[in-house]
Amino acid sequence: MITIWHNPRCSKSRQALALLQERGPVTIRLYLQDAPSIDELYAASTALGLSPIAMMRTGEAVFKELNLSKADPDVTLIAAMAAHPILIERPIVFSDSRAAVGRPPEAVLALL
Repeated sequence: MITIWHNPRCSKSRQALALLQERGPVTIRLYLQDAPSIDELYAASTALGLSPIAMMRTGEAVFKELNLSKADPDVTLIAAMAAHPILIERPIVFSDSRAAVGRPPEAVLALL
């Protein structure tokens, strides 16, 4: 089963979703309204093979407002993403124990 953490306002997320839907059913999670838990974010980090900072949108205003930095401990960054899901890079697509960030959107096709 393919699941996408999707933000319909994001063009890359829309493009990745369209690519996936052309190839089969996709479960859509609107992560801004249904924020991932801390445990889910740790699992996403593991599935992606990325550190928490690598799965964050550091250019978001809230990153600066929270005085976050790339040097913060993982626990701080994960907690920030759980509390402010706008900080999560998008889209993230999951297939079993694997995941991919859809930047570029075609990167998600490796999961199929």
